[in-house]
Amino acid sequence: MKKIFILAAAALMGFVSCADSKQSMTVTVTNPLALERTDEMVEVPMGDVVAKLKLADTAQIVVLGEDGQQVPYQVTYDEKVVFPATVKANGTATYTIQSGTPDPYNVVACGRYYSERLDDVAWENDLGGYRAYGPALQKRGERGFGYDLFTKYNTTEPILESLYAEELDKEKRAKIAELKKTDPKAAAELQNAISYHIDHGYGMDCYAVGPTLGCGTAALMAGDTIIYPYCYRTQEILDNGPLRFTVKLEFNPLTVRGDSNVVETRVITLDAGSYLNKAVISYTNLKEAMPVTTGLVLREPDGKVVADAANGYITYVDPTTDRSGGNGKIFVGAAFPAQVKEAKVVLFEEKEKKERGGADGHVLTISEYEPGSEYTYYWGSAWDKAAIKTVDAWNAYMAEYAQKVRTPLTVAY
Repeated sequence: MKKIFILAAAALMGFVSCADSKQSMTVTVTNPLALERTDEMVEVPMGDVVAKLKLADTAQIVVLGEDGQQVPYQVTYDEKVVFPATVKANGTATYTIQSGTPDPYNVVACGRYYSERLDDVAWENDLGGYRAYGPALQKRGERGFGYDLFTKYNTTEPILESLYAEELDKEKRAKIAELKKTDPKAAAELQNAISYHIDHGYGMDCYAVGPTLGCGTAALMAGDTIIYPYCYRTQEILDNGPLRFTVKLEFNPLTVRGDSNVVETRVITLDAGSYLNKAVISYTNLKEAMPVTTGLVLREPDGKVVADAANGYITYVDPTTDRSGGNGKIFVGAAFPAQVKEAKVVLFEEKEKKERGGADGHVLTISEYEPGSEYTYYWGSAWDKAAIKTVDAWNAYMAEYAQKVRTPLTVAY
């Protein structure tokens, strides 16, 4: 299990002033909703912490809960102290930040760039994993437009590194190639033993993406036509745990209304304890406002769907790549902090269904994107072999999540 000590960002930022280890800063977190908020990440600018505590450049800090016990935290790439807060419905909670030596704690949210697997960028937290496809996959001609996901259960520790290591093991793959010539059954058994498409007790890849929006990808629209993004062209991991993973992806230029130089940038963040990623999307060189959609691919035309524009969320129950039910069901969804114009199911005509790898359609939200702005939403998944067992439980989670992103916790100090 990975462990990490968090140094105060002051040591990295080079702030020098008079140190006083007894200085403390009280942070009051207020919950305006009639819903309990449990381990929800809050942010305090590191610059304010440094100023209030008069930190020396070698100082360390700790975050303490109301019981005086240390709370895990992380200093992010954009110089914020983030930590999980628990606040009762319509209540407040206080936390203290002061000089001190932080305890070690587990890395929960993390990921990396897998150049060895066709340039995947893959990441995870304690509840699930995700990936975005890269230029090597696109160069090979595969059409993977949307986000993929990895299910996870029976552990809160990172699993993607081991899943990829087994899937890509060169010696075992060479052995499989040899066995196919002499013993196809043994070859198949070894293939299954290393494949991340098989559940070995911690999770798996049993979600189909193909040339669709997958698990909540955004795209511009020309009328009713989705302008599908392809694989990213550059990636930069900005945060890599223990509590937050952040990656910045930039895409190849799109042709939009005759302009061939519209560039999409995504900043994706996954926090510990959340089923959903945050995505902040922007488009440069776009000359006029356009519709923007977020979609979940449908693999059953009459599947269980919620498309609630008024309350700001969409959901779908995915049958997984094993239609027999052996892999269970995957719950997918997206939530929106700003009002969306429309949420609906759009089914493909037969021709497009073939072009989309046999997918039946999407459940979509439609919003308006203004040039120079940012489009922010949340997307993710759960698995019925893990904590959320039913579609009703997933829909309740998503409805509450949408309320929370529309009415965030407030932080004062």
